[in-house]
Amino acid sequence: MSDGKSVEKEEALSVNEHLKTDSDFLRGTIQEGLDTAVTGSFSEGDQQLIKFHGFYQQDDRDLRNERKEQKLEPLYSFMLRARVAGGVCSPEQWLGVDEIASTLTSSNSIRLTTRQTFQYHGISKRNLRTLIQGLDSKALDSIAACGDVNRNVMCNPNPVESRLHEQAYYWAKQLSDQYLPRTKAYAEIWLGDDKVATSEGDDVEPVYGKTYLPRKFKMAVAVPPDNDVDVYTNDLGFVAVAEEGELVGFNLVAGGGMGSTHGEVQTFPRLADDFGFIKAEDTLKFAEAVLKVQRDWGNRSNRKLSRLKYTIVKYGYDAFKAEVEKRAGVKFEPKRDVVIGDRGDRYGWIKGVDNKWHLTLFIEGGRIKDLPGQPLQTGLREIAKIHKGDFRMTSNQNFIIASVAQEDKAEIEALARSHGLMGKLITETRGRSIACVALPTCALAMAEAERYFPDFLSKVESLQEKHGFLDQGIVIRMTGCPNGCARPFAAEIGLVGKAPGRYNLYLGASFEGTRLNKLYRENIQEAEILSELDSLFARYVAEREEAETFGNFTVRIGAVSAVIDAAKDFHEQHNHA
Repeated sequence: MSDGKSVEKEEALSVNEHLKTDSDFLRGTIQEGLDTAVTGSFSEGDQQLIKFHGFYQQDDRDLRNERKEQKLEPLYSFMLRARVAGGVCSPEQWLGVDEIASTLTSSNSIRLTTRQTFQYHGISKRNLRTLIQGLDSKALDSIAACGDVNRNVMCNPNPVESRLHEQAYYWAKQLSDQYLPRTKAYAEIWLGDDKVATSEGDDVEPVYGKTYLPRKFKMAVAVPPDNDVDVYTNDLGFVAVAEEGELVGFNLVAGGGMGSTHGEVQTFPRLADDFGFIKAEDTLKFAEAVLKVQRDWGNRSNRKLSRLKYTIVKYGYDAFKAEVEKRAGVKFEPKRDVVIGDRGDRYGWIKGVDNKWHLTLFIEGGRIKDLPGQPLQTGLREIAKIHKGDFRMTSNQNFIIASVAQEDKAEIEALARSHGLMGKLITETRGRSIACVALPTCALAMAEAERYFPDFLSKVESLQEKHGFLDQGIVIRMTGCPNGCARPFAAEIGLVGKAPGRYNLYLGASFEGTRLNKLYRENIQEAEILSELDSLFARYVAEREEAETFGNFTVRIGAVSAVIDAAKDFHEQHNHA
């Protein structure tokens, strides 16, 4: 099984596998598509390949029918996601990011994502190259932000223990840089590099090979007790182990992933398994071993079953672990004890080491845009002009102004307050809750998420207030479809779009993100969702045990049963109490 050949060779390869193989290392006919002005879209095959370059083709679904009646093609545009390891960028870089949003996108906004980076919406095909060159001029890129490769590597932003963050961030950056695709296609197509007369083998992908990975691959570095990166939802996670404030290594976890498909029980979300402790200096050995096992063992015939989680379920924990150790040339040590705690961000000012201050700003839905009375984008631009530290995006779609000297605090706070970035009361629940983009731009969305979520949360907050526990946070997440970009299956209350205005309601994940939730009610509308939560909140206040979280309570009373082994029991029918 470890000879580099796919064990799926007896099954027909999926269309995407042929596309990758025949793409000349991700070039395809993207260049020709760019030069074609007759349509705003790329060919079907290139629509898959452009993901490796960091962007997706979309159209405005709000306008789709109207344009069809006018006999116009859909209003095509592109969403581009940048690669920013650990979410850290400089104020100078941010000013470049902001200028691009203001001049080259129709959305005129920046969106912070659940993978700790930013993305643009509403880019026309003619502006793609200019935009990517603009990012490049600020030492930013979008290589491998999407596609069947290792995507943006997340890292706990931990501004309090800055020394430990610095060490964890170092490894996040190493993981990001080491597993970039080596193809020159990105530089040739977007940056104007000349295509050198190539001979076979000029483009070499030492880790990925010509077919890259079977599906997307996500990594995260967590620094306990914080779990803001939701480490168990990743294909590969590194949980920092520190001794006397110094990083000594990681507990490695593997096999997490949120995506599933409605009605197809062979698909399921899953949390990663613990494999044991590794020394910091062995980080890349183990990462590469896991990537190569997934490359060679992963399912290349059915993309719905191609993530690492399915590979581990198919071959078994022990066989997978043994193969990873064999390829790494190092054995796992026993897992070290760490405490996994809160997944939220710390809002407002907090003091870190070296007498530096850090300001975490809540960004509703991650959308940075000038709104009436809240010119958020302008505010961050003005702060970037004077800030001497760095900026950190969080995986909860928020923004940290990090490393602020005592003498600069007042000026930065004044700018934040005057632009609506501070001053609004954020409840414990709202501060921990996230939603995906969904409609109108995401092609996969079945229901609203980002546009609807703030109002929905207000109604949940009213219920919490009615029952007298508004001061306690509940992790609530909403997505427009079951691909799970906002990690809804790891939320205490998860809402997953089924149809316009209709959602599946999931309950029972742990507050810390160490247990999945489970389906409670299917395909219901807002009134039914709120009615169910009203009843459950009433029971929670009356029957909860001391310090019992809402997710744990719903499992204890039998509203849903605990998910222990997702492959076996996530879809198991359960008659809720």
